[in-house]
Amino acid sequence: MNSIYDFVVNDIDGQEVKLSDYQGKALLIVNVASYCGYTKQYSGLEAIYKKYKDKGFEILAFPCNQFGNQEPGTNEEIKQFCSSKFDVTFKLFDKIDVNGDGAHPLYIYLKNEKPGIMGTKDIKWNFTKFLIDKNGKIVERFGSNKTPEEIAPEIEKLLN
Repeated sequence: MNSIYDFVVNDIDGQEVKLSDYQGKALLIVNVASYCGYTKQYSGLEAIYKKYKDKGFEILAFPCNQFGNQEPGTNEEIKQFCSSKFDVTFKLFDKIDVNGDGAHPLYIYLKNEKPGIMGTKDIKWNFTKFLIDKNGKIVERFGSNKTPEEIAPEIEKLLN
């Protein structure tokens, strides 16, 4: 794959979504979990989504159960949790692996294009974030401890 727009992924309801549908938008791609110390970031993610969605910004959230068994539920349970606890309205996708032999091809691409600190490719924990510009270029990779609110200025730069 040569571009983020080459990928097709399944949403949380099992429907195929072409990432090419997001051309011309800034994206934040994040692996999420319902029972993590960082789960409260759903609130921040929703806040920045509401703030910037009308300016061409989307959040693509991929549940993952590879870190401490913190996302054990089914897609339906995850969807219900996100809706009832955090009023999530941004796009949720199928639960995937982000590391190892079963890593989703999208995450293999993201990790290869934008390695972490000191060149590490593996995702270290839940709520790792990739910021993508309107042309599909991966601008930055943020660790779990970087909150959505702290990323907001970077998003604004991409939208202006």
